[in-house]
Amino acid sequence: MAPAGAQRQADDAPGGPLVIAHRGASAYAPENTLAAVDEARVMGFTWVENDVQRTRDGQLVVMHDESLARTTDVEQRFPGRSPWKVKDFTAAEIARLDAGSWFGSRWAGARVPTLAQYLDRVERNGQNLLLEIKKPELYPGIEGDTLRVLGERGWLDRHHVAERLVVQSFGADTVRAVHDRRPDVVTGFLGTPKVSELPAYARFTDQINPSHTTIDAAYVAAVHRLKGAHGWPLQVSTWTVNDAGAARRVAGYGVDAIITNKPDVVQEATG
Repeated sequence: MAPAGAQRQADDAPGGPLVIAHRGASAYAPENTLAAVDEARVMGFTWVENDVQRTRDGQLVVMHDESLARTTDVEQRFPGRSPWKVKDFTAAEIARLDAGSWFGSRWAGARVPTLAQYLDRVERNGQNLLLEIKKPELYPGIEGDTLRVLGERGWLDRHHVAERLVVQSFGADTVRAVHDRRPDVVTGFLGTPKVSELPAYARFTDQINPSHTTIDAAYVAAVHRLKGAHGWPLQVSTWTVNDAGAARRVAGYGVDAIITNKPDVVQEATG
């Protein structure tokens, strides 16, 4: 069976790369909220990406930035606690924050979801998940915590692991740790390793997921020539592509997936 990515294209993106909604449909709803996941579903996109970090009391929450300041009202609610880092707040404190008003009044009162809440919504929507472990150097042991929550919410059974889940990170040690703990889980490394370094990555990952500004057709071909940790050709999911021209360019390179805030724009350009 092919890893999440090969078979999924037949369902999601006939004739073009898979389109993955970055932090949900984050051009149209506040990023990493349940609303953004729901918007992606309404738009017809099956794959969503999100980021996970850990609170002061050890809970996992869905948030991209190391600080809560940009996408919540944390500065107003907790004015004396600059720089408002996720790791310095409890899960209960973060649950009180408004994570939608910054994006628009329509989303006032949207909350920062826990990873468990996020997984349950993705499951309810019949969607699939590209999960990024964010800033692992700040959270020793987060790999095990993440796998624990995935298991508790039913995301480590055979079906989810085979077809519906990819775990990625910028931290090579984190990707390797996930692979070592759960060799069945499909993993991705975020970055653009030198071609000469790709064989080392292929031992513990299934995807090389670079910024679209760092690749060309030759690089994508070099990745595809190697087999990853599961014995299938390494795949390329590139980010963050938000305009039609860039989408057509990377599709021409032969990438397997495009991660985007504007999945409708990318789908129209490449489908």
